[in-house]
Amino acid sequence: MTSSGIEVFAICEAESIPPGGAQAFSLSRLSHDGEARPFRIVVVRVRPREFVGYVNACPHGKVWLNIGDGTFFTPDKAHLRCGRHGAKFDIASGLCLEGPCAGASLEPIPLALMGSDVCLCGIALVEDDSASGYDGHDETMEIMIHPG
Repeated sequence: MTSSGIEVFAICEAESIPPGGAQAFSLSRLSHDGEARPFRIVVVRVRPREFVGYVNACPHGKVWLNIGDGTFFTPDKAHLRCGRHGAKFDIASGLCLEGPCAGASLEPIPLALMGSDVCLCGIALVEDDSASGYDGHDETMEIMIHPG
């Protein structure tokens, strides 16, 4: 769907992510050359009607934040963290506060809450993954973390 010429894609229903929770999604993005490429993101619900999103890649080694045990958060749930390096990131800004990439930031993605859907805005996605040869499925990426 488009809104004022901006591509908008519904990613999930807002209620599918509990407040304080995060969920990863494996999408397929159109590159500059028109090819479909894997596009892994994480969506965090910080408040009942507020979400932030980032490319699911640590700036240090480009590995998924939830690599290893599948969790996105530090044990106290105060920060996002990299499962490989232990880097800590501010949830609201994506800034690395501690670790090998201190001072770097997660790559933000533009999200909007439209009705009951969390939507990705302004990024061209491939809607039919079967046409791209990329199936988008990864069990690690489907783990949802609930606040304790």
